[in-house]
Amino acid sequence: QVQLVESGGGLVQAGGSLRLSCAASGSIFKLNAMAWYRQAPGKQRELVARVTSGGTTNYADSVKGRFTISGDNAKNTVYLQMNSMRPEDTAVYYCYAEGYIYGSDWFNWGRGTQVTVSS
Repeated sequence: QVQLVESGGGLVQAGGSLRLSCAASGSIFKLNAMAWYRQAPGKQRELVARVTSGGTTNYADSVKGRFTISGDNAKNTVYLQMNSMRPEDTAVYYCYAEGYIYGSDWFNWGRGTQVTVSS
């Protein structure tokens, strides 16, 4: 079983910055990718940013140029630096990880961390 522990959420004013962290632990063996998703009230969960173990990244159009995802393979940790934040970034942010062990794929989600951007 793989556990994901998120940290760094909170309240910030519009235009401000926050940094989220997510550390994976447990029966990982090979971590292929980690990502951040978010879910605002009344909306579906959406991908914010994703990074592979090889360093390839992709972002939602709404956060391009403002958010940066990065990974530390040695620590099995992913970060999301959020700058120039907007009220519409308010959501619960979930960490996601996928990999494989013993020939089987796995994936898991973190519990989520609240991010609130005030106008």
